[in-house]
Parts: sequence; structure tokens; C-alpha cells
Amino acid sequence: MLSRVADSLYWMSRYMERADGMLRMLRINYASSQDDITDFSWRSVLRTFSYLGDEEAGAIAYRSRDVLQYMVTSKENDNSVLNIVTRARENARSVQDHITKELWQCLNDFYHTVRDERLTRDFMREDPVTILDILIKQGLLYYGIMDVTMARGEGYAFINIGKYLERGVQSADILDVKFTDLGYDFTRTDTTYWKYLLLSISGYELYLKTYRSGFDARNVVEQIVLNEEFPRSILYSVDRLHRYFERLRTDKNLEDWRKIDLVIGRIESKIKYSTVDLLLDQGLGGWLKNVKQELYEVGKAFNQNYFAYS
Repeated sequence: MLSRVADSLYWMSRYMERADGMLRMLRINYASSQDDITDFSWRSVLRTFSYLGDEEAGAIAYRSRDVLQYMVTSKENDNSVLNIVTRARENARSVQDHITKELWQCLNDFYHTVRDERLTRDFMREDPVTILDILIKQGLLYYGIMDVTMARGEGYAFINIGKYLERGVQSADILDVKFTDLGYDFTRTDTTYWKYLLLSISGYELYLKTYRSGFDARNVVEQIVLNEEFPRSILYSVDRLHRYFERLRTDKNLEDWRKIDLVIGRIESKIKYSTVDLLLDQGLGGWLKNVKQELYEVGKAFNQNYFAYS
């Protein structure tokens, strides 16, 4: 497979995963803002998913509809859902021969839905949850069509590598930001806080089934970092990243493959053989930042060894 094609499939997938995570987070945080209308702040969301400085974020942090408009439909926000889906579509368009017709049509529909000018007006007039649900379903449709129609070749591997690398970074980032807001206080027993955190990454139901003793910060960390069965845990993401990367091994690229395999394997072992107590002893904030940096290094290694970036 040409490096140009692999690069486009990888970034198409990363952008779609990023858009999906943002939309889920926005939906749940809007619901949370309606429970706490006077004191709710969007600062943590803006810190996670935008490049706004503290002063700029503070100017809109308490205006829910302005935040949603900025994060979803703003052309000026480089990391808005509109701009992310546009970049995903551009990558898909450049490799149409390597994705299925159904997948291209799905991405194209998503693009036209999110760029519709009525969407911006509707965020100010209608129920934002209804609008966000429409966009989230577009993302789910993308995942379903990709899984059902794409051949299980190199292209499929690069798509999933992009997906799980982005997901691992996102889960670490969200957990870091949420605990930073608490000053890494593990005695916090605010049920609502943990509930909305888990809902934002689709982990609430699994948590209730796994932990019968109620909400506890240590259990939240365990699920989001170490749970092998939670699709959005950091461990699950790195494990799947490693599995799909192993499919790229050939005699022609063995040297480059081994370099990246070593990096991914080291990250996976570091997470797999950790415990909550060990993470807390090391300092969860520093540990999460270190994992994010190591995942970024994996992305850089792909750029250098597979995508021919300088």
C-alpha cells in the first residue's frame, strides 16, 4: 500500500474518532449543565477539545449554547466537529478507490449534515440534545458501515490503528482533565460528577455492573485505565492498537516495524502490569501525561516510518 493511501486512511479514522468523542462529551455535559444551571462551567471541555486560552475560554464557559456552537459548527475553531469531519472527508475523498462506496457516502452525508447552516441557528433555538443525537448517530453509522463493508486488509489495519491511537489519547486526556478539576482528590464522593464522567465515555452501565459498592474515584480510574473489557479504556485501546499493528509486519518493512512494535509493546506492558495503587503512588497526573506523550511518540513514529514525513 502506498504511504499516501495509508496516511489518508489513518487520519480519516483519527478525525472520525475525535469527532465521535467530542460529540459524546458535549451531549453529556449539556445534560449536566441543565442539572446545575447556575454553577456549571464548560472550562474542562474547552481545555480538552479546543485551543482557547484561559481568558477566551472563560468568556464563554458559562454560556452552554455558545460553547456548543463554537465546538460543533464554528468555522473559526480549527478543532470544531465541522472542521474535523471536513478533514476526514478530504482524506476519504483522496483514497476513494480504497474504501467502499457505502463508507464514502456515509462520510459525505455526515459532512453535509454538519455543515448545514440551519444547524448553527438550531443550536440557539432548539433542544441541543436532539441535534447532538443526530450527529452522534451519523458517527455510529460510519462505524457500522466501516466494520461491515471494509475488507480486512492493510487499509482496515491502518483505519483501526488511527482509531485506537486517537481513543487512547482521548481517554487519558479526559481522565487527566477531570481529576485536575478535583485537584486529584480521591476522596470525592460526588455521585453526579462520576456519573457524568462515565456517561461521557459510554462507561456508566459497565461501571454499575462491575462495581456494586457505589461510586469511588479509585474504581473510576481502574475502569478507564485498566479494564480489558471496556472499549474506551486506555488498556483496551493500546491492546487493539498493538493487534492491528501486528498485521502490518512483512519481510520488506521488518526493521521499521520492529521499532514501532517495541514502543507500543512497552506502553502496553506498562499499563497491563499496573494497579490502581501503583498509579496513585507514582502520581496519576504525571502517569497520564507520560502515557499521552508516549502515544504521541507512536504517532510520530508512524509519520516517519510509514507515511514518509520528514
